[in-house]
Amino acid sequence: MEADGVELDGGMVSGESGVMTRGSMMKTRREWLRAGGLGAFGLGLSGLLGGRVVASGGVAKGATFGRAKSCIVLFLSGGPPQHETFDPKPEAPADVRAGFRAIRTTVPGMQFCETLPETAKVAHHLAVIRSMCTDIHSHSTSGAYMLTGYEPASKAENVPPGPEDWPSLAAVVGALKPSERSPLSAVALPDEIYNDGHIVWPGQNGGFMGSKWHPTLMKCAPERLPMKIEGLTLEESLTSVRLEERFDLLRQMDGHFAAGVRSGVVTEMGDMQQRAFDLLHSDASRAAFALEREPAVLREAYGGHKFGQSVLLARRLVEAGTRLVQVNWPREEEGKEVKGSPLWDTHADNAGRVRNVLCPQFDRTFATLVNDLHQRGMLEETLVVAMGEFGRTPKHNGNGGRDHWGSVFSVVMAGAGIGGGQVIGASDRIGALPEDRPVRPADLAATVFHLLGVDPAGEFLDSLQRPRRVTNGGVALKELVGV
Repeated sequence: MEADGVELDGGMVSGESGVMTRGSMMKTRREWLRAGGLGAFGLGLSGLLGGRVVASGGVAKGATFGRAKSCIVLFLSGGPPQHETFDPKPEAPADVRAGFRAIRTTVPGMQFCETLPETAKVAHHLAVIRSMCTDIHSHSTSGAYMLTGYEPASKAENVPPGPEDWPSLAAVVGALKPSERSPLSAVALPDEIYNDGHIVWPGQNGGFMGSKWHPTLMKCAPERLPMKIEGLTLEESLTSVRLEERFDLLRQMDGHFAAGVRSGVVTEMGDMQQRAFDLLHSDASRAAFALEREPAVLREAYGGHKFGQSVLLARRLVEAGTRLVQVNWPREEEGKEVKGSPLWDTHADNAGRVRNVLCPQFDRTFATLVNDLHQRGMLEETLVVAMGEFGRTPKHNGNGGRDHWGSVFSVVMAGAGIGGGQVIGASDRIGALPEDRPVRPADLAATVFHLLGVDPAGEFLDSLQRPRRVTNGGVALKELVGV
């Protein structure tokens, strides 16, 4: 469902598990008139949880367990080069350094690439993992590994989502740790992640738990103000009489379906209508979309581009109670992209792309987010994670680009009391392989879950009532969680 800037597409607005009665769905005429286009809006939202936590791992959790009330994941689609971001190699050969120099940060001994001058100023808030590895060099499957913590069965490229996929981090958090303040528990924006040809990556939704676990996919253009949310704004052509007629028709159709078909799909339809109604009546959630309420100077500090305003929107959503917001690096508008180098996929002119386009946007936006959360007193209870699906090759190809590299790359975290100013692990002298403390996606997932109050060693029941492990043996990083 597309509107002027935002689409809510088949996503889940998490809530407590329970059974909805037919009567609970019947709203008064006045409520439905206030709801505007609820009928259309609700059709894009899913229902209540189909799973629940059934067991704890029984391990010591420590004081950091559940310290994060919310999480913002910045997913840098395409694979940012570790060398030109958080793991510069000033002593490496010239063909590895590519003319870039390392700069000092606010933490003695910690250096970043010169492409991140603003981020270097907030290094005392950051924990940098320099030994992340998937050993997969394909965008979609390495991405699925990072987004779920579960290694996919195939390492091939362009593997589409399937019914046996593991639920994403966002799906698990939204389902097992739903928000207590907002009907939006887990959100992905401003678009889903896909390869050329619009081949959507696996690992972005509820997987085998079904659409009831899907995060809310919010397709939006937050750089265009004011944002219009379909279902929250009553179009001038839609009078109160026409709106009531639409709802009466929807209710009649629902009654016929419910009488003739007894299935989870019908139940889910009623559930998602209720969730949509809850969202419409949540003043804080609706107000989060009003980016124009932010001071112009702050909007500019985040950056006037889609990524910057998406991150600002993420901050407003977690401030309103959303548990996890995943901001995907957006694809550029047609005609503005360098051929062969979409997103952070710098197969050609790596140096030019990171110097002139990619790093300036990320650097300013990321540093502003960290500072903004800190100044608002939110950083101690908000976990921030910046990551991609993999890194880039140590050496350049014939087009001056770096190719796919899942053998080692960097991930950066901040907030939630993890302790900034530290580096975890190390890559070798040319940034090709882990040299110390290799970190796998399962361990990263366990760390995120631990800080958000989801037991990484716990279990939940799938749709067939089978117990499933939250992580596949992942262990939260002791440097960050203290246990």
